[in-house]
Amino acid sequence: MEHQVGYKQVVEPNNVKNSQFAQPLFEFSGACAGCGETPYIKLISQLFGERMMVANATGCSSIYGGSAPSTPYCTNYKSGRGPAWSNSLFEDNAEYGFGMAEGANRLRERAKRLLEENKQEFSADTQAAIQAWTDAYLDGDKTLATSDALAAALEKETAPVAKDILALKQYFTKKSQWIFGGDGWAYDIGYGGLDHVLASGEDVNVLVVDTEVYSNTGGQSSKSTPAGAVAKFAASGKRIRKKDLGMMAMSYGYVYVAQVAMGANQAQYMKALKEAEAYHGPSLIIAYAPCINHGLKASMGKSQQEEKKAVECGYWQLYRYNPDLEAEGKNPFQLDSKEPDYTKFRDFLMGEVRFNSLMKAAPADAERLFEETENDARWKLNGYKRLAAMDYSK
Repeated sequence: MEHQVGYKQVVEPNNVKNSQFAQPLFEFSGACAGCGETPYIKLISQLFGERMMVANATGCSSIYGGSAPSTPYCTNYKSGRGPAWSNSLFEDNAEYGFGMAEGANRLRERAKRLLEENKQEFSADTQAAIQAWTDAYLDGDKTLATSDALAAALEKETAPVAKDILALKQYFTKKSQWIFGGDGWAYDIGYGGLDHVLASGEDVNVLVVDTEVYSNTGGQSSKSTPAGAVAKFAASGKRIRKKDLGMMAMSYGYVYVAQVAMGANQAQYMKALKEAEAYHGPSLIIAYAPCINHGLKASMGKSQQEEKKAVECGYWQLYRYNPDLEAEGKNPFQLDSKEPDYTKFRDFLMGEVRFNSLMKAAPADAERLFEETENDARWKLNGYKRLAAMDYSK
């Protein structure tokens, strides 16, 4: 534990409470009051913001993330570092983030090659700095310190190659590459690209803020919209069940996948973030995000509580799938939800206009669709339970 003054790190952000002493590098956004998406991004910026690069799909997260001429992303008071953010289209954002990661990795590898090839031209102190940097090459947090030490050592060197290497110093630190977008991008328009990037095996992290509707363009139905929900192009209630993006990604066997709801379990979300960042491969985090289009009767001031209700009643499930555990003879799938109380399921639906409005418009259809919505949730949870019960010890 550190105790320092000013804006420097006060405590190690190793749990939920301590993480909130870290400066958010995602500050004052123009999102709707009570937006369910922004708290997820804020915590990511607190944990990894100093070395973070973001490719942001068009949608709500790109509007409040880059509403020119301002942006909520900022630099750290201590180091002057902060997230590098850029926006791409619905259809190619995953590939765009993949390209950002590949470009940074190639330049970082070039710096490493030049250091290794010319190590003997440098002083003993610089050689020690090179070795420390090389040892921490894949450890993102450690490379913040080792990169600064390496750059300081190279500044003192007179060998011409030192200048060539210093020209790459912004790539010394291992980048935390994130790809942000909503369900309209991830489940629908950009799914082909997302699937391609997850299948690549590249070390990138994907955050899907799942509002279960095309939020930014006025509330159209998406493949993430559950049965029974009213949305544009589904005015009489969605008739088919929601696509399970997490299960599709898990089928590769080498993609880290987590489904989270911050209001239900903050520690589970933080654990998922740390595991995703530590995993040397593609990671996908699907985050439940209440939206103004849901029409929360309790108001958007209760969006975190709405997430908790969604998990308690079984509407939304929490889990983590970590491929690294399989190599240890452990089950990679961990179901983090407790046994839900389905007696609360209908009350949860009736607390949102997207569901209860169907009762007024088409009561007979509503009853059937709400029963289907609950059956879909039970079916999905039973599948997760089967995965959690599998034995990987043999």
